[in-house]
Amino acid sequence: MKVLITGATGFVGRGVLRCAREAGYSTRIVVRARPGRAPQRLQESLGAEVRTGELLNPQSLEPVLDGMDAVIHLVGIISEVGNSTFENVHTRATQNLVTAAQHAGVKRFVHMSALGTRPCAVSRYHQTKWQAEELVRHGGMDFTIFRPSLIYGPHDHFVNLFERMSRFSPVRPVLGSGRARFQPVAVEVVAHAFVRALAESKSIGRTFDLCGPDELTMSQILDEILFVTGRRRLKLRIPIALARVQAAIVEAIFRGLFGKAPPLNRDQLIMLEEDTLGQGRAAEELLGLKQAGFREGIGRYLRRKT
Repeated sequence: MKVLITGATGFVGRGVLRCAREAGYSTRIVVRARPGRAPQRLQESLGAEVRTGELLNPQSLEPVLDGMDAVIHLVGIISEVGNSTFENVHTRATQNLVTAAQHAGVKRFVHMSALGTRPCAVSRYHQTKWQAEELVRHGGMDFTIFRPSLIYGPHDHFVNLFERMSRFSPVRPVLGSGRARFQPVAVEVVAHAFVRALAESKSIGRTFDLCGPDELTMSQILDEILFVTGRRRLKLRIPIALARVQAAIVEAIFRGLFGKAPPLNRDQLIMLEEDTLGQGRAAEELLGLKQAGFREGIGRYLRRKT
């Protein structure tokens, strides 16, 4: 099977690409054309065929999809900057890719959504993720949709961020109430799910939650990070109203002065105040996914940094 993977240079994408190669699939990835980026060197480092294309430019996708049997679509953002808005990256890009895949005769489409996605979502992140899901469901291909929880692993931008903060700061900020619950899931579990779904006919036409075995509040997640690293820090709870002001300032500074996506935004604060829980057993049983607890999972890579 020939598989196109979008977002393959990212944290999750590299794991999915590695699993796809181990499963014996012929892999192709699509990347933006950038000055100084040599597709040949990228191809050698990733072990996949590299094509340049732009998900917001439908015409550029036709040669990218030529000869492909399946698509694994991973591209997404958690924060906006410039043309990279939730509407563009989640919705318009998915529409373009689905349409191009239809024209190319692609039969299989496996899509990355997010736990908490629903039609009545408050956050724009989840709203646009829902719109993308609907595009995939009505795209005329054999689809599978996965909704992962917070994904952690050696190169994540979540656990590692708080680990770095705890090295230098004597306090540990907790935004908002800190009572919302999450089920963090390991990146290798997510990667195996996407790749194994390609060969599992019973996954076609279904939407699966991907979540870890532990239900943890954000405060408990930070406690686990401190426990694994052997550190003690004071808790500093930041009221949600103050956190929104801080987020607005951070957004303005990063977008206006640096032209970069801010590390904190107001949409994220909405999601941090919501329970984000799922039912992961269906995917685990169908795809043979093996889960470890959160503490054990982060311990595999955080202890090497202490």
